[in-house]
Formats: sequence, C-alpha cells, structure tokens
Amino acid sequence: MKKYDLVVVGAGTLGTFHAYHALLSGKSVLLIEKDSEPIEATVRNFGQVVPSGQALDTWFEHGRKSLNIYKNFQSKHNISARQNGSYYFASDDQEMALLEEMRALFKIKDYASTLLPKKSCFERFPNLNTEYYKGGLFFPDEISVEPRTMVHQVREMLIKHFGLHFMNNTVVNGCDIKNGICEVSTAGNEIIYAEKVAICSGHEFKILYPEIFKKSNMKICKLNMMQTFPLPEIKLSGNILSGLSIRRYDSFKSCNSYPILQTPDWQKPYSKWGIHILFKQAINGSIIIGDSHEYADADENAKLSVGIDMEINELILKESKRILNLPNWKIQNYWAGYYAQAADGGVFEHSIQDKIFISTGIGGKGMTTGAGYSQQRIHDIFK
Repeated sequence: MKKYDLVVVGAGTLGTFHAYHALLSGKSVLLIEKDSEPIEATVRNFGQVVPSGQALDTWFEHGRKSLNIYKNFQSKHNISARQNGSYYFASDDQEMALLEEMRALFKIKDYASTLLPKKSCFERFPNLNTEYYKGGLFFPDEISVEPRTMVHQVREMLIKHFGLHFMNNTVVNGCDIKNGICEVSTAGNEIIYAEKVAICSGHEFKILYPEIFKKSNMKICKLNMMQTFPLPEIKLSGNILSGLSIRRYDSFKSCNSYPILQTPDWQKPYSKWGIHILFKQAINGSIIIGDSHEYADADENAKLSVGIDMEINELILKESKRILNLPNWKIQNYWAGYYAQAADGGVFEHSIQDKIFISTGIGGKGMTTGAGYSQQRIHDIFK
C-alpha cells in the first residue's frame, strides 16, 4: 500500500487548506471526505472573508494571511473570490465611536480602512435606509467568495496541478500508530499508511477519538440564514455588516469604549439568540441574510432543534428591513448551519505522539481565517 506524508481527514475549509500547505512544502497528501463532498459549515456560511472582525491580538493575522492566499488562488484559477470590500454601518453614536476607534487601531496595523460620513454611505449604497446609519467604516482589501463552490474549486485545482489524492464517500473509523507509522482504517476495510495524520472533522465527534472530544468542552453552534430570490436591480458591492455586528465581533472588543457599550431594551431578544445582521449579494443577484447563534455542549447536540426557527428568522427580517430597502423580501431558501466552537473561542488542537494532529472547533471564523491558520498548523506538524 502507498504511504503518504500526510493524510487529512475532512475536506472542508480547514482540511482542504491543510492539504494545500502540505502540498506546497512538497509532501504527498491524501484528502479523505466521509460524504460525496463537504456539506457542513464550509458550504453553509456567508462567504465573507473579513479579518477586520477578528480578535486583533490573535486571529486577525491569520485572516490577513488568508486574504493573500485567496487572492493568490484567484489570480491563477477562479475560486469565486471577489475583492469588493467590507462595510460596517453604525446605527447609533456608541457604534460610531467604536468605528472611529477601530479606524485608529487598524491604522497602527497598516490595514487599509476608510471612515465614511453619512453622505458617502448613501452615495455607495442608496438602498440603505438613511434613518438607520450614522456612518460607516470600509475595508477595501476584504473579499467575498461563494461558499457553495469555493472549496470544491480549490480542491479540483489541487488535484489537477498539485497532485492531491482525494477519496470521498469514505468514513475513517480508526487511526492508530504502529512502529512509528500511522495506520488509517476506513469503514470499507481499507488500511492507508501515513507519516502524519491531520484530523479536521468539523463537529463529527462520535467516530474518531470520542473520549478526547468529550473532554474538550467544545460547543456546537446552530445558525439561521436565508436567501432572497435574485434581485438584479440591486447592487450590493461588498460585505455589509450592521451595528449588531459591531457589537458582536471580537475586533471591536479592543476599543477603549467597548466596555461601556450600553444595550438598548429592543436589542435584548437579539442578544438572546446571538443575532447580528449581515448581507452579502451572491453572483446570481440573490441576497444572503442572517444570522443567529444557538449553542449546546458537544455531547448534547440533540438539544439544538432540527427545524428552522421562524421566530428567530422574523427577528432577523425585522432588523434587516430597518437597515435595507429592497423591492421585495421574498425568501427562496431558509437553512441552518452548524459548527464546532472551541471553549476559549479559538480552535481546538490536540496531538498524539507527534503523529496525529486534531484541529477543529474554529467556529464561525473558518472561512476568514482557516487558510492562514492551516499554514501555521502544517508548519507545526512538520517542524
């Protein structure tokens, strides 16, 4: 049997970019996916790549690296990456003060941003309700991708041009170390040999190393999202993030005035469900709207409802209509996304005898930071 330098279990964003960085360093790589293709958090998100929202002392730099990786891919092969920037719109004076402070913090980091007065916001987005916003902050270097297709386009490019081996519809149900070699076993009774194994299996905690995941204190998060029918007459050029996003995103917690931020009574239901309003226009002209956050312990994920909670969706739509004026609000799709979140809000890492490396629980920042984080993780695996 062929022996690989690295076997990666899980072909989502983290697994795919683990494979990419290992291939770049000259390693032979096999990527294994239990489904026909990834169907979880990697494809059920907004596709916004927004380092500006990440914790400044940690994940921001992974996001900045990810931007460069996506842009480098796009310059050679179409992976749907579009540099159309990100816009944060403040709905009150407190949020506007945070935007002004963030502008100063990012100037120190040499990360381009532009503070927008109300008039400039209207000129760029005439469909925004002028009664909603006080001003905005624009990050021109940030991008959006199509999550339903991006990871597949990257994987196909790695197969064609980098020699990636890929196995789908393959459940890995065992991973052992014998005589210094990793033996990866599948439900189809195959044995695959590897020098190292990277396990990037998302929120699948029951098959491999359940005892490790049970002690991890990770959470499972459920998100509600929706998508309008195509609205070609509307042009939203960029990722749009609201005042609720300013209040939720980690980067703003570095601002001096964040600890004294007051929560109005009307926002309390939104805080209860972890709702913050995002918009992104897909290539077909439809607009993706969301999202919410409900949590359960990793070993109690059945507590999260399997249905779509329309009470939450009505709250999302109510605030969305306060922000944006659309010709109609006909929704063609509602869906829920699920991801694992590490206890400390970062990522869950665990290694076994310097041979098997678990990386999961990156939470909602996977699309933004996963490519850059995977570069560091592969460096650590093969150091």
